[in-house]
Amino acid sequence: MTFLFLSWRDIRNPKRGGAEVYTHELIKRLVQKGHRVVHFSPRAKGLQKKELLDGILYLRQGNILSVLLYAACFYLSHRRRFSYVVDQCNTHQFFTPFYVERAKRIFLIHQLTREIWHIQAGWPLSLVGRLCETPWLRLHRKDWTVTVSQSTKDDLLAVGFAAERVCIVPNGIAHEAAAFEQLAAKSEPPYFVYMGRYARYKGIDDSIRALALVKQAFPQARLVLLGKPDETYIQGTLTALCSSLSLSIGTAEESDVFVKGFVDEESKFDIIGRARALLFPSQREGWGIIVTEASVSGTPAIVYNSPGCRDAVAMGQAGYLCRSNSPAALAAFMEETLRAEDSYQQMRKKAWEFSRQFSYDKTLAEFEAALAKMTGKAAPGGATLPGRASVPGEATSCGRTSSCGEATSSGGAS
Repeated sequence: MTFLFLSWRDIRNPKRGGAEVYTHELIKRLVQKGHRVVHFSPRAKGLQKKELLDGILYLRQGNILSVLLYAACFYLSHRRRFSYVVDQCNTHQFFTPFYVERAKRIFLIHQLTREIWHIQAGWPLSLVGRLCETPWLRLHRKDWTVTVSQSTKDDLLAVGFAAERVCIVPNGIAHEAAAFEQLAAKSEPPYFVYMGRYARYKGIDDSIRALALVKQAFPQARLVLLGKPDETYIQGTLTALCSSLSLSIGTAEESDVFVKGFVDEESKFDIIGRARALLFPSQREGWGIIVTEASVSGTPAIVYNSPGCRDAVAMGQAGYLCRSNSPAALAAFMEETLRAEDSYQQMRKKAWEFSRQFSYDKTLAEFEAALAKMTGKAAPGGATLPGRASVPGEATSCGRTSSCGEATSSGGAS
């Protein structure tokens, strides 16, 4: 089959996150199984208009608004070649119900945005986004839908999606787990770690407030921040917060809040593996893949009781689930990991065991099972599907509509 994935970011985008990793790992495996995939997204600075990566044809055109027109134009010029169009909603969507046949549509969504609008966006955009989210989602309520957690599925059912048409295709992890007995020893003095984007709804500020409480009993405790730093957020918010709490923050390793920044995969798992716990007090996630990555490293997570996060710690069975979403609740569990060694080791083992069921090969298998459900066949496809013709985008224009020709212009491969 030939798939067209429409996304707001791709794996090369500087702002990529877990959703982009999930998509790339899934479609890379679809290609390995013999399918064809075209991925269409806005063009970020420094990225080619056209790129072949892991067998996937990545096309980039326009900005966050104009890409809607380019994507519709591209599909309509090549509609006969595509078996399915996957509209990946990550706050935004491509409004495929207006131009893609229902039988070809798949809606892919990791999480709803809900309260994040008010936390992240300024007024009046926050109000517009909050009011528009539900009616925009309801455009897809009769479509086959893929999501990553029960929490998001429940949210979709609440706005009118049909339960039998919403399939959970879980996240995976690419990191190979070591035997539990071979996991890295925990650091002394102890530190906790946060990893992710510098976004207000992710709870970095609550993690710092919790650290200040913990340091009253454990003065050597520290917090390490992993991920590409947002200097504006650090200087404008976190530095002032640390000053008010009498905490040091900076790139010096001895700082109370150590801004480690972006690291490679090997270093990431080493740092996470030696941490006492991952702090992830996010208000909402699709799943929280970093929670699973920490667990497979033998590091349990302390999370807020929020959609996606609660799923990633199995409702508190494979990590610590705060009853109240507050720095005090975070601090209580942080101290528990330092005081109660026996129960802490038990939680480490449960988190590690829970994480081992996740892999991107399983993600592919679940996606294929969802496709089989959509088609009503054991193996989706058939004589009516496109043959081994050229993949859309290999030509030098997108056909009859000249306004989208640039989407398929030559750009070279990486």
